[in-house]
Amino acid sequence: MVRLFPRIICAALLAGSLAGLVGCAGSVSPEIKRLPERVELSGTFYRGQTHQSGPQVLASLLSQQGVAITPGMLDKPLHLPAGEAQLPQNMLNLAREYGLVVYALDDRLPALLAQVAAGYPVMVRFTEGSAFWAEPRYAILSGYNTQKQTVLLRASMNRRMLMSFSSFESAFKDGGGWAVLLQKPDQIPVNVDPQRWLKAANDLAQAGQEQAAARAKKALGTQ
Repeated sequence: MVRLFPRIICAALLAGSLAGLVGCAGSVSPEIKRLPERVELSGTFYRGQTHQSGPQVLASLLSQQGVAITPGMLDKPLHLPAGEAQLPQNMLNLAREYGLVVYALDDRLPALLAQVAAGYPVMVRFTEGSAFWAEPRYAILSGYNTQKQTVLLRASMNRRMLMSFSSFESAFKDGGGWAVLLQKPDQIPVNVDPQRWLKAANDLAQAGQEQAAARAKKALGTQ
């Protein structure tokens, strides 16, 4: 019996060490821990085929901002299918034509989740596929669960696509770390970067939306 005790102690220590490693691997940043544990935003979402994810997501977000639009109505102004290579910039230009401020976000998960926690859906680009074949896709980041460490995307035909934090961060990075908010002029993002917001307002003015741009600058001044 005496020989069993060292083995039992060693086994217990090993199990404790492994549990500690697992805990560290699954930890989240302090920034995320300060957010509400679980958020899921509602709003209009248009389902569509994977190759239509850009117009589909843009139409969904425009509709959520009160614009009467459908994905099919966006093909011509987005110059599709011929203008696929210019799609990201064309989508942002079109959003400005509707009087919305296009605010670029930092390419970090805490920055994205903070906006979702504040009630703002985020338009993101991520890669989908395998090591042999992958293409960029667009989605609406509409929720998250810090306990389960998952994000909720609305993309293609899937209204509730769940991805782990790590899988999303990898796919998001492969997609270029591209994430934007499409805001009304008086919808100031949480943790707003004043210079970035002013630049977005100036871009809006250059798109012919001078009044909306002025409202955006005024809204920043009241913060």
